[in-house]
Amino acid sequence: MDLFKTFGLFVITALAEIVGCYLPYLWLKQGKPIWLLLPAALSLALFAWLLSLHPTAAGRVYAAYGGVYIGVAILWLWLVDKVTPSTTDWVGVAVCFVGMAIIMFGPRAST
Repeated sequence: MDLFKTFGLFVITALAEIVGCYLPYLWLKQGKPIWLLLPAALSLALFAWLLSLHPTAAGRVYAAYGGVYIGVAILWLWLVDKVTPSTTDWVGVAVCFVGMAIIMFGPRAST
């Protein structure tokens, strides 16, 4: 799968996961209506389905996805929660992206 398509799929997958977790949070912690659990469940189902679209949906792919998830979560903090990320938040995201690149593109021993 093309690098940009894979990264885009990671971002969409992360958004589905975050929405699926954020909506129950709104219900539990902020007194929002219980019907938010329905779109939350649908979003988590979409998340699971999107994970199945990754070329090798296990191991390294999940580890690399984790790095993208962290970046998307910090963007969510900023854009949705209206909390300005700190410099260390952005440095942490950069470190995660470097780690993701090492996992995805590092040399592999032949077996």
